[in-house]
Amino acid sequence: MDPVDKLIAVEDASEEAIRPEYIEGMVIVPPHPDYQHNDAALSLVIHLREAGFRHSGIGTGFRAALGTTTQSLVVPDFFVLHRRPSEVDEAYRKAHRGWYSADLLALVGEVTSSNHEVDSGPKYRAYAAAGVPVYVLIHRKEDKAYAFSDPVSHEGDARYKTTSEVKLGDPLPLPSPYPALDTSALLRG
Repeated sequence: MDPVDKLIAVEDASEEAIRPEYIEGMVIVPPHPDYQHNDAALSLVIHLREAGFRHSGIGTGFRAALGTTTQSLVVPDFFVLHRRPSEVDEAYRKAHRGWYSADLLALVGEVTSSNHEVDSGPKYRAYAAAGVPVYVLIHRKEDKAYAFSDPVSHEGDARYKTTSEVKLGDPLPLPSPYPALDTSALLRG
């Protein structure tokens, strides 16, 4: 069964509004985010937009594929695109029932919820395997922020070669051309 069909079946069977994802051959239903989660993601998108990264946003789904085979279907908490989606990108999204190509992604970010293991494990590997240049992880349980860059994939092992780590509250350095992210607004208060 096509992974998109699996997700549609899960959505149809749910009594609540959900947006499941497909990672490492599994359907994952993220928990409903709390206010602090959404506030953190929105703060980071606003910071990126104010720094001139106009093609940033939240709530959009992306499909990573190897040939015609879907590898993952993910909805990052925030992202920056390489460019504005073209008519070709919109046709791809229509053909894949609401999922843009992960090739558009220049940076993705996740803010952990109760599923922090998914963000630091399967999603980390999925973004690296898709070749997303930068993955930002706001790990609320650890009170840390991470920036992973330089994705590599070898014989099914996908990871990032470079990692920056700071305590929440400190600026998180990102690779050029991005600004350091201000994480002070993400402190629990």
